[in-house]
Amino acid sequence: MRRIVLAALLLSTLPAAGVELHGIVTEVQDGDSVTLLAAGTSYKIRLVDIDAPELAQPRGKDSWASLSGMCKSKPAAAHTIGEDRFGRTLARIKCAGVDANTEQVRRGWAWVFTRYAPQDSPLFAIQEDARRARRGLWAD
Repeated sequence: MRRIVLAALLLSTLPAAGVELHGIVTEVQDGDSVTLLAAGTSYKIRLVDIDAPELAQPRGKDSWASLSGMCKSKPAAAHTIGEDRFGRTLARIKCAGVDANTEQVRRGWAWVFTRYAPQDSPLFAIQEDARRARRGLWAD
């Protein structure tokens, strides 16, 4: 019985797809993941349609620093689309009015996650521009 109650409580804190969460980014894990505190609940947010190096990988700290400067301790709105296999909320997030998903790609600190991004996503053109300009990860 305790397991059922615990599971129900856990599921009640997960946002449904299409929900807009408003809060403050309290932590940045890497170049494509943040923690959002919204209405007293902490959400692990995975920025949808992009991928970035992990902290221990080459340029991972640079990617983290870019997202951290853009979002850490700033008001944010996350438009949720679902959950990933790790239970993180998948979302497009705006930090202080800036679309962080797009801006990470524009700065060259993330690339389009081709496995999940729609084929007609404008992120592909933004990534190509960053690559041609040799910004961020594309500088090497």
